Amino acid sequence: MRGKDLVGLFNMVVVAGVLGAISYAALVLQPEEYDPETLCLVGETPPHTVIMIDRTEVRYTPSQARRINDVILAARSQLEIGERLSLFELNHRGEIRNTNRFSVCNPGRGDQINPLYRNPNRVQARYDALFDRPLDRALDGLMDLIDSPVTPLLESLAELGNSEDFNTAVPRRRIILISDMLQNTQLYSVYGPARADLANRLPDPGTIARQIEARYGRTLAGVEIEILFVAQDHDGWTPEQRAAIRAHWQAIFAQLGVRQSWQEFAQ
Repeated sequence: MRGKDLVGLFNMVVVAGVLGAISYAALVLQPEEYDPETLCLVGETPPHTVIMIDRTEVRYTPSQARRINDVILAARSQLEIGERLSLFELNHRGEIRNTNRFSVCNPGRGDQINPLYRNPNRVQARYDALFDRPLDRALDGLMDLIDSPVTPLLESLAELGNSEDFNTAVPRRRIILISDMLQNTQLYSVYGPARADLANRLPDPGTIARQIEARYGRTLAGVEIEILFVAQDHDGWTPEQRAAIRAHWQAIFAQLGVRQSWQEFAQ
């Protein structure tokens, strides 16, 4: 065989090898499928952060509304690739409601996305669109005071812990709860004829925790909850009473196996 023929054959073998490698890589390295509505990987159970905003007789100041916006944006920026963020509110009817059906996973941004398979700009635009519109709606009306007959904070948290996307099978469950923490249901209520006797009126935390677990199961065990403890000028609660409310919640959460942290959410 002549030299030119050998060179041509060698080149053909090289080209075939390269094409084969590319085809193999395309099959093996093909990206996993994303849900178009949430951008979460299909078939995966991602770590999940939930921001819950209490809208039951809580009127936020303009400063607090801006801080809520910042809290949501900060939670978004802290998401690792594949992690999920959802917005919920406890509305004036005492119902926990997914705010505008917003629940989105971080698919990766910029150089985190393989340009061979996806357009990074298109994914980023989709992510921003899914995030920005519900965020604007979630913040709407925060400065309005809406009458609410009940505030089932503890029941709503336990109910969330039983939901499909936030049950005990979900890794690294985290809740950011923005609330004045004024529980008001048949389970127990901070309200009464004599606020001055609040510390003595609040029921035993262990009893409350057992009642919650009897009804919902141990759904909150291992959950990390960050409470942004809302202060309001108009509510009439003294610092001592707020301290009693906080201590009572801390004892209940400890009984339920919740990892908790608290921050004052001042005017």
